[in-house]
Amino acid sequence: MLKLGFDLSFAGLYDRAGLLKVDGAFLSEIAASDMGLWTRLTTGRKDPATLDAKAESQLLLDLAPHVDDFIGKLFGISDQVSALAARHHELAPLFEVKRQFVQRKAAKGFDAAAVAALDGEKLGIELEPLVGAILGQHTKSEISAFELAFAHSVTRWQADEATFGGALDLALKYAAWALQSEAGRHRHHSGVLFKAPGKIDPLHLIDHAIDKHDNWHDAGITTFTIKPEHIRRRKGFALTDQGTDLTGALDQANYCIWCHKQGKDSCSTGLKEKPDANGNVAFKKTVFGVKQAGCPLEEKISEFHSAKVNGNAIGALAIITVDNPLAAATGHRICNDCMKACIYQKQAPVDIPQAETRTLKDVLELPWGFEIYSLLTRWNPLNLKRPLPALPTGYKVLVAGMGPAGFGLAHNLLNDGHTVVGIDGLKIEPLAVSLSGVNLDGSRAAFEPVHDFATIKEELDERVMSGFGGVAEYGITVRWDKSFLKVIRLLLERRSGFALFGGVRFGGTVSLDDAWQLGFDHVALAIGAGRPTLLDIPNGFARGVRTASDFLMALQLTGAAKADSIANMQLRLPVVVIGGGLTAIDTATESLAYYQVQVEKFLVRHEALVKQSGISAVRAAWRDEDREIAEEFLAHARAIRNERENARRQGREPKLIELLQSWGGVTLAYRRRLIDSPSYTLNHEEVELALQEGITFAECLAPKRADIDNYGAVKGLWLARSVVDAEGKSTPAGDTWLPARTVFVAAGTQPNTVMSREGTDAERAQFRVDGKYFAACDEDGQPVKPESSISKPKKADVLLSKSADGRFVSYFGDVHPSYFGNVVKALGSAKQGYPVVTRVLAQRAPTIAGTPAGAAAGTTATAAAALIATLNQDWRATVHEVKRLTPTIVEVIIKAPAAARKFEPGQFYRMQNFESLAPIKHGTRLQMEGLALTGA
Repeated sequence: MLKLGFDLSFAGLYDRAGLLKVDGAFLSEIAASDMGLWTRLTTGRKDPATLDAKAESQLLLDLAPHVDDFIGKLFGISDQVSALAARHHELAPLFEVKRQFVQRKAAKGFDAAAVAALDGEKLGIELEPLVGAILGQHTKSEISAFELAFAHSVTRWQADEATFGGALDLALKYAAWALQSEAGRHRHHSGVLFKAPGKIDPLHLIDHAIDKHDNWHDAGITTFTIKPEHIRRRKGFALTDQGTDLTGALDQANYCIWCHKQGKDSCSTGLKEKPDANGNVAFKKTVFGVKQAGCPLEEKISEFHSAKVNGNAIGALAIITVDNPLAAATGHRICNDCMKACIYQKQAPVDIPQAETRTLKDVLELPWGFEIYSLLTRWNPLNLKRPLPALPTGYKVLVAGMGPAGFGLAHNLLNDGHTVVGIDGLKIEPLAVSLSGVNLDGSRAAFEPVHDFATIKEELDERVMSGFGGVAEYGITVRWDKSFLKVIRLLLERRSGFALFGGVRFGGTVSLDDAWQLGFDHVALAIGAGRPTLLDIPNGFARGVRTASDFLMALQLTGAAKADSIANMQLRLPVVVIGGGLTAIDTATESLAYYQVQVEKFLVRHEALVKQSGISAVRAAWRDEDREIAEEFLAHARAIRNERENARRQGREPKLIELLQSWGGVTLAYRRRLIDSPSYTLNHEEVELALQEGITFAECLAPKRADIDNYGAVKGLWLARSVVDAEGKSTPAGDTWLPARTVFVAAGTQPNTVMSREGTDAERAQFRVDGKYFAACDEDGQPVKPESSISKPKKADVLLSKSADGRFVSYFGDVHPSYFGNVVKALGSAKQGYPVVTRVLAQRAPTIAGTPAGAAAGTTATAAAALIATLNQDWRATVHEVKRLTPTIVEVIIKAPAAARKFEPGQFYRMQNFESLAPIKHGTRLQMEGLALTGA
């Protein structure tokens, strides 16, 4: 049971009155220990503008250890917080020795000839008894233990060189060998001590790629694969990247030079050119033309690194959440804008996302860690401008779209005191009431504190696809732990001022007029870039050709990759993916992984059915094409099974990637060079990691037409080949043909501006477009032109239109020209744009009359509660009655008032059941795919 200190209650952590008590207790603790610091803090809160950036940074760093102490006392975990700090301090010699001894002395004291003469194996054996650690079989744990013991020993020996001069000489020679020789680097590849940052060559950022200029497929195509020794053999759809550990995070935090002290923290604020004649300052660009604007949220990166190195894990997270409260949605394998603008431009940048995510994990893994993080998103003593949520305002905001822009905006608006209703067109699975505090009918219930974060984590290959998170749910692959999506959802859904509805499409179930009539004071669109670019080529719509976004969404949301799923999604090899962005990269890796799962599942079920009914009965209804595909799947599945068995007998990893490649594998075809592709210029690490999973990148290929077989399905692809010279000039070089039983098109998406083409004339007038994007207006409703393609515009022009009664519509994320592109830019749009929403809300009184119960009560508080109660009745679809008419015909009567009112002849209603509520029979989850039904 959670028993909070300072006579505080758990429920109080989730309401403003309770948070005021938390803040009062913290201030009292500061006053009792350091009155000068208390004065600086209270003065800074009264007028944050009086503090310059350096003074604010220093104040936060001085407060960080007090945050650790206070949270330890509040949650009764002072011992665990101290133990975590001790682990940080225990590792400190690693980084001091790395910098002063390894990189300065060992790197500079031995030339190539001297290193070649060193016997690293012998030196290691001689060092083992001196440092008290053995290298053993060179596992990661053994290497880590040896390196830490080595660092502690060198620190001790340097303090008394007269006594330990011989040991130091031995250590210096070993360090030189480990750092500079190929054998030494191989031995210590899993460690951090004997590594130096490499120089950056923008044209050769992928270290282990093999550039093939031979006649691949006899077509003279240039392709890229990975060196065989760097192949990663992923385990289906389990998490493919666990991220770094504490040692790795501290290695990066120590590598950072903490340049906030000099006001040069470009990772946060961006790398800038010198001012022009008019005093305007532009961001620098990479050699590929990518703006180096730094973190879109302007997170205090240098400061959190400094606090982390000092052992203040909770304080470091508090510094992060000042500007990035939803840090669970950013970090490792999500964003790298900060790295692009790191002060290190000629050598490897600091891996800031790794350090950020590890900092979050270190806190989450403490007892009550989730509750600590959750608290810091509502009450943050280091947030001088807004340490506490604002008083309730009575304003009600509808946020359409629960992707990063939507949930980021919802969080900020809740902290500004507004009631927020979030909707999403996707089905959103319910969470356990004890966890979320929300019943199936939307009513509120008490929820329980989370003691162990591991209890809310899920294995990705078993996880229920919740639907919450937009592109973070269906567009990001298992490279990222989607348990973080549950964390973010709980941060919102546990708050009484928030309500969440799935299966509600803005423009369908609810229109703008509906929103105004219901009593909403503002509508915010966070509806993303939903329309994919299609291939305008002959047979571009043949069976087997589909958009990459459609594939990723189906894969993530139907559960097709799960062994217990009956979702039907067919994929055949070879696969060709058209495109060069990160969506293309993700599609390539996931299709290769899915094929293996698909055929193995097919074999298991085929064998079970044959055993039960006989092969003739099983195959009785098969057409010729069905039989051809089935035999192909069965043969491949048996080959995979045999390889697994052979590998087990021989004590090795099964070579499944090689099998998949022998059947055609997955090729990513891009119209220009690899180094011109968006995936390479924006995030080359993802390209290398994809190559490690076995895909092939073929450059300078543009699709011309698809060939189909006698069944009308794609069988190959004709592509125009070109040659690009060093200056980027392209010259046609004939056509080539690639075999392809599946073609995925990842040629980009368009902003979701469908609202400008739907509804009444009056409604369409509220959604004007300017080019690809919605047109913007200012706070008076006058037209403005937002800055394009930049994550940090001088002014956040997020307003779309103003209605006759003064209510506004706003737009965020991928649907906005200033903020499209990635998760963290979407969150940046919410951070920069929510003050605009609050300002325009204040132009008029909260709406009361629009909500029937609210009108009777006559108060804004009851109006908000009555609105949510009304929406729970109207927007939550429930099964009213089930009638079995015949053994094969079932009549299901659904109560969905809002959807029923909007239904028109010719439309379809998508019916689907919740995975989390579906029973499992004989190893199969009885969850149907979405059914398109007509109304009655």
